[in-house]
Amino acid sequence: MSELGRLDSVVLNAGIMRPGGVTDLGVAEFDEMVGVNLTGPYAVVKAALPALLRARGSIVSVASVAALRAATDMGGYAATKAALTMLAASLAIDHGPAGLRANVVCPGWTATEMADEEMTTFGAGRGVGTETAYRLVTSLVPCRRPASADEVAAVIAWLCSADASYVNGAVIPVDGGSTMVDAGTIPFDPRFTLTDP
Repeated sequence: MSELGRLDSVVLNAGIMRPGGVTDLGVAEFDEMVGVNLTGPYAVVKAALPALLRARGSIVSVASVAALRAATDMGGYAATKAALTMLAASLAIDHGPAGLRANVVCPGWTATEMADEEMTTFGAGRGVGTETAYRLVTSLVPCRRPASADEVAAVIAWLCSADASYVNGAVIPVDGGSTMVDAGTIPFDPRFTLTDP
């Protein structure tokens, strides 16, 4: 800190995902996600908080749309990302009076190494490549494409800046509008094929 001056912002952007619902996910896998997605950010914040309070700085947590909407086989991941949003809310409440701002971004599908791996798996089962897989998984997203990492980073940079000086405790989806889609109307979309279970 003495070499760099002061600490103005911390971005909590670690994350791992292990697929599975409660019946399928092992305790070790769940603990691994808790460790990386929640305990790690907590430890970083705890260490950085004195410097951030001196600077009246900001924290931005990178959660996921999984923190806002439930999905099949994502129970553990969703739970850890939802908990991360509440950690940020608690920081905003507890330390807002001292000038700290704590906010959350919830990206949807974003073209990253982690998502590329998921698209490879998804595409392999359908005989398509990564690019087509991204098109398929975002076909019902209003923007009809994944985000770029730069688009998510721009929202994070804004939240860290003075332009967002009165934004505190916000949870901002950066998801192309996917969390606004009404699941009950999806069968009316002509691109969706409904089959009788």
